Amino acid sequence: MTDISKEKSRKCVLVFSGLDPSGGAGIAADIEAIGAVGAHALPVVTALTVQDNDTVFAVNPVDASVLAYQARVLIRKIPVSAVKIGIVGNRENADAIGGVIAELREELPELPVVLDTVLGSGRGFALADGTPEYAISSLIGLATLVTPNLPEAKRLYPLSDDIGMQAEYLLAQGAENVLVKGGHGSADGSVINCWFSGTGMKQWKWQRLTGEFHGTGCTLASAIAGYLAQGFAMEEALCDGQKWCQRALADAFSIARGQKIPGRQRCPDRHMEI
Repeated sequence: MTDISKEKSRKCVLVFSGLDPSGGAGIAADIEAIGAVGAHALPVVTALTVQDNDTVFAVNPVDASVLAYQARVLIRKIPVSAVKIGIVGNRENADAIGGVIAELREELPELPVVLDTVLGSGRGFALADGTPEYAISSLIGLATLVTPNLPEAKRLYPLSDDIGMQAEYLLAQGAENVLVKGGHGSADGSVINCWFSGTGMKQWKWQRLTGEFHGTGCTLASAIAGYLAQGFAMEEALCDGQKWCQRALADAFSIARGQKIPGRQRCPDRHMEI
């Protein structure tokens, strides 16, 4: 019998996300990003979407029992070093995912969980049955990191326009860290991403690149999850994930008119300058 401990291997990220047939966002983006930063994705599809590189036309959640069955077959055999969650499709799927995470944390209490709070497409199409905020609410308290963009942070805490208060709300729900992504901010030539945790706040400022991109949030959250799976500390994973995502956007390509696809196939260089 082969001794697997002597073979080349990769840390695995269990991914729950929707299928985007354009290949720009969702599970396709997750697989590419996680693989590019040195980990391996275990993809469990939460929903079948109808979309191109610009517009979502329909979202069809998979059956929660099928989702749970897929995940449990995987975790019975394959060690999982992180979990990444994108769109869940509905509350039933979110609850099933929460059950799988609870099982994993019985053996790995510190298992990193990255929740990308995808509430709608970039053009505003809802990506869950009913109210997307309700669909994901049970997962916020399980997350090691929550990664809302500015509109999502506002929808999750509509009582204030202050991102600090929005982040504090998510931290109060049980999230350990919050990265508020500033891509939807004012077009002043830069993008400011803000990391909030129990110990304070840190900002990163990035050059705003020309054009529109499909799957940016999926790409960033998955890269961070890939780094966390490999044992990176949170600040290191956030910093390297953002550097790598910025490079992927700089390498974006077109498949049709409209939003570009991030160039996620490039191997990472942890010492690269942006």
